[in-house]
Amino acid sequence: MINSFLNKKNVYHLKIFLSILAILSFTRFIPHPPNFTSLIALAFYIPIFLGISYLPLLVICFVLTDLIIGFHSLTLFTWGSIIFIGLLSKSFKKNMFYRIGGTIFSCIIFFIVTNFGVWMFGNYDFTFNGLILCYFLAIPFFGNTILSSLICSVFMEIIYKYFFKNKNFKTAIFSHYN
Repeated sequence: MINSFLNKKNVYHLKIFLSILAILSFTRFIPHPPNFTSLIALAFYIPIFLGISYLPLLVICFVLTDLIIGFHSLTLFTWGSIIFIGLLSKSFKKNMFYRIGGTIFSCIIFFIVTNFGVWMFGNYDFTFNGLILCYFLAIPFFGNTILSSLICSVFMEIIYKYFFKNKNFKTAIFSHYN
């Protein structure tokens, strides 16, 4: 039974899962400024590089790290924005400039969705002014989100250029599908 589970395809998926979990955990657990993680870059690039079918793996990794960090009232807004970013990312696959632009657009989506959640949960007055204040006061966090996402995007682009575009690497990794 264990031998049938440990076939090449399942081992490959397990390695991908553990890699995503390690990267996400590292950037969420080490001391860091608020919103300075690899989360958005991973949510954006994983579906581009590996396919949309890997988005659930990312969400599971996010849930596992949230189990340690702790759930909060905005969890569904955060997870929802990550899923939406992952689904949207295929639209930006064309080239590196599209992908970097898509990363910035993803940061904007995350900012809008999660801060709307902050406003909805009554942290600010339920008025238009309260909504604007909520977004205004979140701008410093947005800067951290953009900076961390762009840094992680550069790393992802390097990985893409040197590994995923390398035919020998592709053959070694994906040969179990032939």
